[in-house]
Amino acid sequence: MPLPDGLARFNRRYLNRGMRLIAGRVPPLAMVVHTGRRSGHVYRTPVMAFRNGRTWAFALTYGADRDWVKNVMAAGRFDIVRGGRTVGLEDPRRVDGEPGRALVAAYTRPVLRALHVDQFLTATETGPR
Repeated sequence: MPLPDGLARFNRRYLNRGMRLIAGRVPPLAMVVHTGRRSGHVYRTPVMAFRNGRTWAFALTYGADRDWVKNVMAAGRFDIVRGGRTVGLEDPRRVDGEPGRALVAAYTRPVLRALHVDQFLTATETGPR
């Protein structure tokens, strides 16, 4: 069960503004750079990103029905900025439940379980951009 829509709207309007200042610089925070599927506009969405080899995982705390998730799924590729570097990702896939939770850092799993977050997005690294 994702977090409430009201919280998502609040975060998008207020919290994300501050998060954008640090998201591309302080791991595990990252900035997803994606293109609007209808508008063609480039967006930057702060997220928590977890790397395991060439696979990156993202906890979908507000569920899969978010514009940034729809945009990356439609495009099939996107970039993330983390630690000051830009990395290309492709082949985004949704993973649900424990298999998805196993892909994120161990210290976040109890929190995600408590929040009933059980939707995740994975993508494969294509290299630096």
